[in-house]
Amino acid sequence: MSGLEQIAARLIAMHPEYHAVVENADRHLDTDYAPESGAINPWLHLSLHLAVAEQLSIDQPRGIGAHFERLRAARGDEHDALHAIVECLGEVIWHAQKYQKPLDGELYLACLERQSEEKRGAT
Repeated sequence: MSGLEQIAARLIAMHPEYHAVVENADRHLDTDYAPESGAINPWLHLSLHLAVAEQLSIDQPRGIGAHFERLRAARGDEHDALHAIVECLGEVIWHAQKYQKPLDGELYLACLERQSEEKRGAT
């Protein structure tokens, strides 16, 4: 497997709730994962995880690696820390689409800082 395929396989392994969908991808291509229904789109979720993996590998935006390490230490779980980053990336993408602007790295890092602060405040 290529490096990207290895990362994808690791991410899929971290999400057993998506295994049936991934194993039967053809049967789920037309599924509507409407947010209003509370459904999470597994393809979007895994794609965001892949994007975060790439960002962490090159520390782009600069500082994301340090934020990840703080989140992992605060939450005590790598997957939980990754989900915090995925959530922030989703928020930044939504913001860019809504306001028809490029992705805002500062907004992204500010979201990650809030995630770290919220966890520190909860402990």
